[in-house]
Amino acid sequence: MSRAAAADDQQLTILQLERDVPELMKKTNVPGVSMALIRHGKTIWAHGFGVKEVGTNQPVTAETVFEAASLSKPVFAYGVLKLVDQGKLGLDVPLITYLPKPYIAGDQRLAKITARIVLSHRTGFPNWRDGDSLPIYFTPGERFSYSGEGYIYLQRVVEQITGRRLNEYMTETVFAPLGMTSSSYVWRPDFDALTATGHDPNRKPTPLWKPEEAGAASTLNTTAKDYALFVDAVLNRKGLKPETLREMETPQIALDPECRICIKRQPAQLSKNLFWGLGWGIQRTDRGEAIWHWGDNGAFKCFVMADLRTKSGAVMFANSQNGLQLAEPLIEQAMGMKSPAFAWLR
Repeated sequence: MSRAAAADDQQLTILQLERDVPELMKKTNVPGVSMALIRHGKTIWAHGFGVKEVGTNQPVTAETVFEAASLSKPVFAYGVLKLVDQGKLGLDVPLITYLPKPYIAGDQRLAKITARIVLSHRTGFPNWRDGDSLPIYFTPGERFSYSGEGYIYLQRVVEQITGRRLNEYMTETVFAPLGMTSSSYVWRPDFDALTATGHDPNRKPTPLWKPEEAGAASTLNTTAKDYALFVDAVLNRKGLKPETLREMETPQIALDPECRICIKRQPAQLSKNLFWGLGWGIQRTDRGEAIWHWGDNGAFKCFVMADLRTKSGAVMFANSQNGLQLAEPLIEQAMGMKSPAFAWLR
């Protein structure tokens, strides 16, 4: 495609999104959406739609802050791989090596858990613990089962290695170098004026969560524009050694087509086009490989996808429990392709 044709194609995609997003928001009862579009490794468009909170006239803009939910995980993975590049953390070194006392007691299988196994969701941990107990349901490394708890375990290791609270470390090594000035794993006072409010399926506002403690799996607050800067960095091989980024984007485990949290389920079959890398979902289509992740904090939903070959990407945040109903049509429109990731999420 010539440069002029590519520019025309980009503009057409933007015009289509600006036309279709409001209509889809109306159909799905979503009050506010923020999106960013990436082409050739560069953010070319960031735009807000609707309102921050029903009952107000405050518009969503490119500067509006949203809960990133599980989109927190790929950013954290990038921060972890910074330590790998520095030789401070080994991807395949048991995490018990780095902590002064065992993270959980009474299960020798803990010694099998490494950063690689955490980032590819193969710890055997549940998604979230029930009370104080944190069991390991299967031999670590054996199969995929999505787990926020695994990321919290690795967070404790990162904090031990760096001697810093997670948000301090991430701000210094990821947010500041990438220009992500509106991103934090803990609440900032300036977010009060910038944030969107979450809504239930009937457009009723929900209480605002202001995390005082960082959680690697879920507490990132950011903007679509900031998050696109992170995706730009990944697509442009910025901030990590080439071989480390290749590890991030290399399938570590094939997914069970019927299961996300699979602690008590052996896969009957494994997907031939959906995998998990280090912090990212990976899909293979006739277009090549794309990395992706979804986020779900209840009243906030989000999605990101990036095509590794063309260096194209899209980021979407919504302030509604209905938000993922928008993700499939909008992300597929922005990316110009059908994505098997959405069938797996359903």
